[in-house]
Amino acid sequence: MLPRDNDLVLARKQHIKYFQRFLQLIPACLSCYDSTRLTLAFFAISGLDILNALDVLDEEKKKHIIDWIYRLQVVPDSSEPNESWKRCGFQGSSTLITPHNESNCSTIYECGHLAMTYTGLASLVILGDDLSRVNRPAILEGVKALQQEDGSYCATLAGSESDMRFIYCAACICYILNDWSAMDIERTMNFITRSMSYDFGIGQAPELESHGGTTFCAVATLALMDQLNTCFTNKQLDGLRRWGLARQVSGFQGRPNKPVDTCYSFWLGAVLKILGVFEMVDYQQNKNYILSTQDPIVGGLSKWIDTTPDPMHTYMGLCGLSLMQAEGLRAVHPALNITTRAYKHLESLHKDWENN
Repeated sequence: MLPRDNDLVLARKQHIKYFQRFLQLIPACLSCYDSTRLTLAFFAISGLDILNALDVLDEEKKKHIIDWIYRLQVVPDSSEPNESWKRCGFQGSSTLITPHNESNCSTIYECGHLAMTYTGLASLVILGDDLSRVNRPAILEGVKALQQEDGSYCATLAGSESDMRFIYCAACICYILNDWSAMDIERTMNFITRSMSYDFGIGQAPELESHGGTTFCAVATLALMDQLNTCFTNKQLDGLRRWGLARQVSGFQGRPNKPVDTCYSFWLGAVLKILGVFEMVDYQQNKNYILSTQDPIVGGLSKWIDTTPDPMHTYMGLCGLSLMQAEGLRAVHPALNITTRAYKHLESLHKDWENN
């Protein structure tokens, strides 16, 4: 049973400390995620921004984080386009960076990863960086090399699945860098269209089960490309709205007949926000569920009630609350998944690039 409404208060100070800890040291229980450390950092950095607490990081700390992120950038071994450009992007951690390969693409293990590149660029934007040290042409070439014949994307040249998740990451990278030359938009749209299921939800790929997370990836990608109404008919969009709204139980479930899970309050909440029907969500029920998963002592939110908090569900839970304009939280851009404050900084960068 969920607690009474008046018992549910956001433990803001505890969540701030929770994110600060993850910017210092990954706990032993999450050591297996070391190779994706950059994404964990993104959850903490953007989480602090949503909590309107980015000022707990002084300028020296921000500079240290920014320099660390740039250290994870895989740079080409030539100023002219060649095969090494296809490996460019951001890695997830410094684990595979050694003095031997620190400044070039000399080993097969040093290559960019779409999810790390997206979260790395987003983190730099959130921290107020001007992206001047980003090798934009090489990163775009790295993104382009990962698109498959069917329009989907692999995460890395080292090998991975190719599905809707990495289409979204590629779209975010293109949007942040203000250059869509790394994406064959027509092929991508075709892949997304074919991935809509009979129930109007969207799966990882064609003929796969509809899923809340991949539905977000598809809808957000189309929103960033400004192609929603081109890709889907009005009937399909209405069906998608119904499917998303039907996923609310108290919080949101990712698929029919599955338990509710904190992160889907953002994944599906953002879909409904983009599609213009978020006001039809039962805010109180959704808020109650999200807050019932928080640890009011050490901070953090979990996917289910009475389970251990983790950075991803903490961040996504706060994003879900932000969509409902919860007191004390900054607004979040539903497609790019950063605060609107950070988004405005990105817009200013785009204007500067266009003028220079």
